[in-house]
Amino acid sequence: MCNDRYEFTELDLNPRFLYSCILERGEEERLYQAHDFVELAVILGGSGNFLLNGETIPVREGDLILINPGTYHKSLLVSTPKQKAIEGYLAFTDVQYRDCPKNSLPLFSGNERIFHMPESMKKEILRLLKSMDQEVRTPHLGQYSMLKAYLIQLLCLIARENMQKEEAKEPLGRFTFRSPNKKYAVRQIEQYLQEHYQEKISLEQIASNMYLSSFYISKIFKSETGDSPINYLIGIRMEKAKEILSEHPDASLQEVAAQVGYDDVYHFSKLFKKYYGISPGYYKTQKGTL
Repeated sequence: MCNDRYEFTELDLNPRFLYSCILERGEEERLYQAHDFVELAVILGGSGNFLLNGETIPVREGDLILINPGTYHKSLLVSTPKQKAIEGYLAFTDVQYRDCPKNSLPLFSGNERIFHMPESMKKEILRLLKSMDQEVRTPHLGQYSMLKAYLIQLLCLIARENMQKEEAKEPLGRFTFRSPNKKYAVRQIEQYLQEHYQEKISLEQIASNMYLSSFYISKIFKSETGDSPINYLIGIRMEKAKEILSEHPDASLQEVAAQVGYDDVYHFSKLFKKYYGISPGYYKTQKGTL
């Protein structure tokens, strides 16, 4: 079986969830310790310092800290009357990333252990951490499976963000994605457009659904297909409109336009004529011959 299907891991991403928590830091962490598993720390509120392998590093809200096995660490954040120090922690093991020791994660883009998350990513990470926290506090049937599912989502989100950063910068860091995975992403975009062409779709919406930037999506889609995602969507819609006009010649242009995602029949007609060289009304009169 081809390993490229696993994208950024050697085999299927199947981590073992250990624990997660969200806490307010009332005083500096007492223990200066290292683990034999991976731990991620997320600064959800406040600012201060974090001690990593003897180095004191300033951190602030929105920072994601990678703590691989053997990394000594200690939080130096403390809440103040004006600012709460809130941290989220997530621990796991049994991962095998490409070109990386077993049960470790690659360093972030630029070989850093600390990454400041963009706002969209920060909101999604917070949502996942809160979902884990709630699952831990109020256990239900399938609790471990739910926690593991949240963990996998979070790891994929981090991987995608690193991919975007590396594609936008040269040279690339260690967290590399091979070109077959660009093809996979493009196939996913194509499938999404084919399944949702009847809906209102924007490039930003596609990007949000895939946790990628609209700029990056446009770039890889054009490089793989020679066309933009929006033009590809228009092509799908025009083909579907032609099918409807051929099979249901009594349908009004307003109905046909609505079935392929357009509220404005005039705009739909202009696109159809641009695409096929004749208006949809004339196409109907020719009984669907083109």
